[in-house]
Parts: sequence; C-alpha cells; structure tokens
Amino acid sequence: MSQATESDVREDGIIESVSGPVVTARDLDARMNDVVYVGSEGLMGEVIEIEGNITTIQVYEETSGVSPGEPVEGTGAPLSVDLGPGMLDAIYDGVQRPLDVLEEKMGSPYLDRGVDAPGIDLEKTWEFEPTVEEGDTVESGDIVGTVPETPSIDHKVMVPPDYEGGEVTATESGNFTVEETVVELDNGEEIQMRQEWPVRSQRPAKDKETPTEPLISGQRVLDGLFPIAKGGTAAIPGPFGSGKTVTQHQLAKWADADIVVYVGCGERGNEMTEVIEDFPELEDPITGNALMDRTCLIANTSNMPVAARESCVYTGITIAEYFRDMGYDVALMADSTSRWAEAMREISSRLEEMPGEEGYPAYLSARLSEFYERAGYFQNINDTEGSVSVIGAVSPPGGDFSEPVTQNTLRIVKTFWALDADLAERRHFPSINWNESYSLYRDQLDPWFVENVREDWPETRQWAIDTLDEEAELQEIVQLVGKDALPEDQQLTLEIARYLREAWLQQNAFHPTDTYCEPEKTYRIMDAIKTYNDAAFEALEAGVPVEEITDIDAAPRLNRIGVQEDYNEYIDDLEDDITSEIREMY
Repeated sequence: MSQATESDVREDGIIESVSGPVVTARDLDARMNDVVYVGSEGLMGEVIEIEGNITTIQVYEETSGVSPGEPVEGTGAPLSVDLGPGMLDAIYDGVQRPLDVLEEKMGSPYLDRGVDAPGIDLEKTWEFEPTVEEGDTVESGDIVGTVPETPSIDHKVMVPPDYEGGEVTATESGNFTVEETVVELDNGEEIQMRQEWPVRSQRPAKDKETPTEPLISGQRVLDGLFPIAKGGTAAIPGPFGSGKTVTQHQLAKWADADIVVYVGCGERGNEMTEVIEDFPELEDPITGNALMDRTCLIANTSNMPVAARESCVYTGITIAEYFRDMGYDVALMADSTSRWAEAMREISSRLEEMPGEEGYPAYLSARLSEFYERAGYFQNINDTEGSVSVIGAVSPPGGDFSEPVTQNTLRIVKTFWALDADLAERRHFPSINWNESYSLYRDQLDPWFVENVREDWPETRQWAIDTLDEEAELQEIVQLVGKDALPEDQQLTLEIARYLREAWLQQNAFHPTDTYCEPEKTYRIMDAIKTYNDAAFEALEAGVPVEEITDIDAAPRLNRIGVQEDYNEYIDDLEDDITSEIREMY
C-alpha cells in the first residue's frame, strides 16, 4: 500500500456512525475510492459512497472501539500499490502490507490495528543497469534498465504509464534505493525504480490479442482435455474437500508461467500456512532455483478484516499486470472468489443496498467481469508481449453450481474445471469431472500441440473424449442390468475407459515423478491406451472372448506409466508386449 506523507494527510472529517467495517463521516473533503485514515488509531479505509456531506468508508481493519466524533483524515489518493523491485519472494496482506515486516515491527505474528509499512523496502539498494543512453528518446512504458531482483527474474525498470517521456539527459549504473532517480528526461521527469498504481484501474496496453499458446500445467486432465491458454481465464468450482486448493497449489508450482501471483482470499489460515511454509522450500522445476524467487503471495485469511478481502484480488491483478508490462507471462491464482463475493455481500448489506440473488449485490456480475477481463495476452505499450492468466477457485455452498457466483463466473471464463465430491471420495485426484468440465480454448490451442507435441494430438484426444462419453452412457445401463448383460464390445469399451480414468486422468500430486507430467508424456500415456484399444477390438472381431483380452498380463502395467521417469522406453516395451500378447490369441 502506498504511503501518504504527513503533508498529504489532513484532518477534515468527523465519524458519524460505525457499522462493522462500514463507517460514515460528515464534512470529509474526499473523492470516490480515496484512501482515508479513520479514528484516533488511523485505521486505513477507502471511500465507497458520497451523498451530500456524508461520506461512506469501508475500513480495512477491525473497527471495534471506534466511536462517533473521532477524526477522519483524507489522503486525496486512491488505494494504490507500490510497484518495484522487492515484490517477489514477498508475502502481503490484502492491501499490500508486507506481513514479515509487520511481524518484525510488532514483535508478534498478531498485528495491532493501525500498523502500516511500505509495500516494498524503501531503504534497500538494488543494482541498476541502464538499457538506455543519454540522447535516447523514451516513451511511457519503455524499459530503461534492469535489476537482478532474484536469481530467476530480472526486474525491468519502466517509464511509468502516466509519464509523457522524452530524451534521456542523465543515467548511470550503480546501487540505488527505489526512490532515487535512475534516469532523468529533458522535460524534467525523473524515473525511479518505484511506481504507484491504483488497484481498481487496469494498466494500459496497446492491444489485446487472441492467445495461441497453452499454459502448461503438468496435470494430464487439464493439458490433455481442458487446456487453458496463456492469457486465458479458468474457474475451479467445487464443494468442500474436493481439492480446489491442492489443484491451485499444483498450478502455482508447475504452470510454465514466468511469474506466479497467489491470492489467498478468505481461505482458512491453515491452508495459507501450508502455502507460506511449502513454497519457500520448493524447487522451481523451470530454473532449479527456489520457487518463491518468481512468486508473490497475498494472504488474506478468513479471520482478517472483510474489507481487505474485497480489495485483495485487485492488489493481486495489479501486481500481475505490472510484471506483464515487462514482457512476462504471469499466472494469477485466486483462492477463492466466493469469499471475495461474500465480502462484497457483507459490505453491500451494511450499506443497505438493494440485494440481488441470494443477497449478493446487484453488481456482482459486473465486478467479476471487471476482474477476469484484466486477464489476456497483450501487446504492451513498450512493444513487448506479455500475458496474465487468471484461475479462480469458486466454493459454492453445498457444491451447488447453480448459485450466483458460480453461474456468473461461468458466463465470463472460457475454461471450466468442475471438481466432483464423489470422485474425491473415491480417491480419484485431481477430482475434475470430465463430463461436466470444458475448455473453449481447445481449437485455438490445437495448432500448438500439433507443432510441439504430436501431429495426431487432436485426433487421439477426441478418441479419448468419445470413449469417456460412451462410458458415461453405458454406466447408466450397467446400474440397471449389470455389466455382464452388455454386448462384448461395450464391455471392452468400459475396460478401456477404466484405464483412461485410472492411468491417464488420475495423477498423484505427492509422487515425485507423477506430480508433473509434460505434454509429451500426457500424449504417450493416452496413445498407449489407444494402442491397447485398437489391438483389443481387432482381437474381438477375430472372435477372441472379451475375458481373455482384458486378462492379459501387460494391461495392468498401463497404470504404472505415470510414475516412470524414463517413460518412453517403458511405453515402447509395453506397447510391444500388449500387441504381441493379444495377437497370440488368434
């Protein structure tokens, strides 16, 4: 959160009433979305409604003990984030206060009200290397230098988007703090490594393009059946215990994005503790360095103030857009947008606004759209290309996908990963229901898979989809009359579909090899099952009984492909054994 100087803050309002996180003040000279400091403790808040001389404020901290008559101080600036070196490997709360700095400041993990700290360290020096020289002309957004922020990521210092730009008159390499000038322009503008940006305003870009490259997740059910594009949007709805958070963790660990922004929005404290403790110990599979070197965590747990929860997703997406402007591919995980929507509902009810469906505010759909629309694959104003992929978990009460947050999210996102409690109970993970999920990026990403994996990727995947669809229809009949009443070809289809479910769609997140599956391996497992399918149906047509076909020794080895490090040799041998065993039968 950007800090207001003492000269910026002025006492010009008095508290009229307090209702939870919503405070009204009279005679406050402020504009919509301005940050203000409420009460004698200076609790941070934001103006959300102005009517006559009465201003309504949502406070980002607990307001117990705050009473009418206390002062309200305005800053004249909207809620903004500090952008600059030092954001990676950091853990923030919902309004970008660094939790480790606050803990050190307080001497305790329990934070007092009114405590504050800059979003990035203003005292630390960074090694700046200019990429421009005196006499060069720069425009808004242009990259003027680099800073080795972490072993994995070079931070690119840019001309702020609201600067005019001009001719460089002075710059030099060296160690500087984020507030020291590193580049001077002939029009008097001075460029520092630190920028500020209001969280509710989208950062400018030249153009939003159609994404054509997948965000590889390393999860077979996602990459194989329901891929998301770099710059795409996805929703993961599911009931309690179905695996939303673990799926988000897997994506954060393994997705091939340059930067990961993980927003824990209203989740249980123990889940965020797991993220905070695990991520610093994890090795980045892409660079071999620590995963936190390219990760920014925003932790706003369920016991934190509700108003800060409403702002945390905006803080996360603004940080993601900043790294996108550098030309990086960014993946943002929001866990969960339902808690965000509940925060909006609580604040809306305290404002006595007209409720919409199930008590959510009438503008729920608009807010969700504004958030997800900030994702995309962009041509930046500095002519680099970058992307922000947004993956939001949804927690529908009782697993009811017809509730407003899930339904409004489905109208916006293009990838839907539906988690299924029944699959989770059967220990099938990831518990993504392949009959209810979908991806609208599939066709536009197929050329990438054809070029980079295998030419017959689309055809082989379609065979798998058709087989799983046929199994779903047959299972309804099986429940009525039993499997033995089916024709032999349909019994064989059920067996093939079982291997697709168990060997291909199921994946062990805790196995060192199976936790990540590259696209080539995803294809080869699917193709090995198809090899079994083709040989089995040939034998069936030749008159071999289905019991003999399904009883071959090699078939169960399909379930062990996922844990094989040298999978190519294993699959080659397995396919040969399957084919030879079946052909010996006729």
